[in-house]
Amino acid sequence: MDLDLNLEANDVNPEFMNPLVWAYIGDAVYELYVRTHLVTRGPSKVNQLHCESIKYVKASAQADFARKITENLNEDEIRIMKRGRNTKSTVPKNADVADYRYSTGLESLLGYLYLQNKKERLMEILNMLELEKEA
Repeated sequence: MDLDLNLEANDVNPEFMNPLVWAYIGDAVYELYVRTHLVTRGPSKVNQLHCESIKYVKASAQADFARKITENLNEDEIRIMKRGRNTKSTVPKNADVADYRYSTGLESLLGYLYLQNKKERLMEILNMLELEKEA
């Protein structure tokens, strides 16, 4: 699946941003990817789409995905993911600390790639998610 994010070059240098800013953007990119996948499978009710998307966007699912793809990342991507994972943030009460940290690392990587306008690599990583074809 390809997701046209319409990336434009800008004056922002992600290297000087807080990794939580990367995660903020990466969360939106990841959610848009999952939602786009779900709606392209065919007609469905919005509540059903929401329930299905939760399977992929919850912290534990993102953490599993992050752990799974680590071996396919280059050194810079691993560095970015670790920076996001290790940045101090408040963990929601309903989330496992380790899962939340890993999911933040994944979101940081996705946001960083988005802000760097590395669309091809971003899509390679998102396509590793291997979303189900049928619910």
